[in-house]
Amino acid sequence: MIIDCHAHVFQHWQGACGHPSNAVHLKYLQKVVTRPSARAYRARDGKEIKPTMLFRPGDNTWAGLTEVGFRVGHNGQLAFTWEGEDYYVQYMPVGMQEIVCSPEFMIAQMIEARVDHCILQAGGGYGAMNDYNSFAQSEHVDRFTGLLHVDEAMADKPAQLAEVDRAVNKLGLKGLYYAHDMSRHGYARNVDHKDFGPFWDKIAGYKLPVFLELSSTPNYDRASYIANMKALDAVLKRHRQTRFLFVMGPSVGHFAPRGTWEIPEEAMAVYKRDNLQLEVMFPIAWGGVWDYPYPEAQALIREMRDLFGAGKLLWGSDMPNVERFCTYRQCVDYVRKHCTFLSAAEKDRILGDNAAELVGLKH
Repeated sequence: MIIDCHAHVFQHWQGACGHPSNAVHLKYLQKVVTRPSARAYRARDGKEIKPTMLFRPGDNTWAGLTEVGFRVGHNGQLAFTWEGEDYYVQYMPVGMQEIVCSPEFMIAQMIEARVDHCILQAGGGYGAMNDYNSFAQSEHVDRFTGLLHVDEAMADKPAQLAEVDRAVNKLGLKGLYYAHDMSRHGYARNVDHKDFGPFWDKIAGYKLPVFLELSSTPNYDRASYIANMKALDAVLKRHRQTRFLFVMGPSVGHFAPRGTWEIPEEAMAVYKRDNLQLEVMFPIAWGGVWDYPYPEAQALIREMRDLFGAGKLLWGSDMPNVERFCTYRQCVDYVRKHCTFLSAAEKDRILGDNAAELVGLKH
């Protein structure tokens, strides 16, 4: 059974998508593409650019986002205007003429790629996803397992704690997606702040697995990334019975700049925690640099297997976003077909069994 531990469904991005307003949704999206792995272009002539005009240097919070008429375009584009010139980030695949991904669309993709089940992650850019993830899960229980999401920087507030209760008890969601995105409210508190103790206690009480995507904010550098890892480690050590998945896996940019893992001891100690697993997901970040079947990624996966064991690794795609670089089938086949150094049993674990065990999926 092939299980994708990182996929999405979402409503049309022209709307609020569960947020209080369309304007709030657009702020989330603009923040997401301030430093994208996706390519950005000048609309007039297709010249590739860096979208640095989307934010003011030195301010990586929402307050630093510039007024550029940011908007959802067509053909997978997030568009904006700067000094009278139109630009866009090719965030979704060009073939996505309207930016929307229904459960039925994802199922068609899954059938074509021979993927049996998807775990639906969330994040503010996709919308306030709890209700829609629950809808997809309830309509297609054999195809989807949905995760819940809250505003992480406000996770100590009564409204967010109540939303966890609603998402579990009413919506039936099976885990937490935690984006580590504090930019909306500033970076005064990290994931391990004492104020968030009741939130983590609640997650532990429900025995929810946590899918945590770590950022390198506030400064987008190696030092910030390692500092955030140390903050996460405090939570891992406090909640040793809670299962965590490190979404996106170890950072290639920080820890494998020469094509082989060079993980510092302080980071390795975190990665090796017994209650932390690692996502295997390279095309979404590096598919614009490497070519299929990604021998660079295969080499890193081999090292991950050797360092951590196959039982610690879960394959994910970030569909449908990843199709800006490769097809869904290619995204699974670079592991399924081309990682020939993995035994059949190791592939079974990485491509499905570990994910099924993490979310309690019977197969």
